[in-house]
Formats: sequence, C-alpha cells, structure tokens
Amino acid sequence: MNHRRHESQTSGFPILVLLCVAAFIAAGGALYAFYKNSQIKTTREIDAIERRVEHYRLEIRTTEMRMEQLLNRYAIRKQLEANGSPLRPISIAIVEEIDPALPNRRSVASAVP
Repeated sequence: MNHRRHESQTSGFPILVLLCVAAFIAAGGALYAFYKNSQIKTTREIDAIERRVEHYRLEIRTTEMRMEQLLNRYAIRKQLEANGSPLRPISIAIVEEIDPALPNRRSVASAVP
C-alpha cells in the first residue's frame, strides 16, 4: 500500500559525484581543444617562417648572381664603351706592385696613407 517505504532513497552524494565527473570531462575536452588549436597555430607559424627563410635564400642567390653579372669585367668594359667613358684598358706591364713595408719609396702611388 505504501510504496514510498519500499523505494530506496538516493542521497545527493552520487549525483554530486556524477556532476563533478561530467564537469571534469568537459574541462578536459575544452583543454584538449585549446592545446590542439595552439599546436596548429604554432605549426602554421613555423611553416610561414620556413617559407620566408626560403624566400630570403632565393633573394640572396639572385642578388649574388646580379652582383657577379655587374662585376664581370667584360660587361663593365661594354658598359663603359656604351657610356662613352674615357677609361681604357691598360697592359699588365704598366701595373706597379707596391710593397707596404717600404714607406721611403718615392713612387706615384703609395700603400701607406
């Protein structure tokens, strides 16, 4: 007749434990998503930096190639002729080597300031 006596009464402790476990699992999932997102951001930043480094290496190689082209003696000679410069090539016999150890030498050019 009285059904309430035969039913077991559940206390609030198991419900509290279940809620705490659910909150713990939810926090773990949120932290996992946060850390995974930061890992992906870091990977993208590393990839971007590697792309920039490769781009700069390519620019360095291109600049070195252009410098070699500009310092080519035959290209310089052609450019001087095209510009009408009075500079002309000289023979190697005219070139004078100066020994910086001999400062008393009376020559036109000097290695010592």
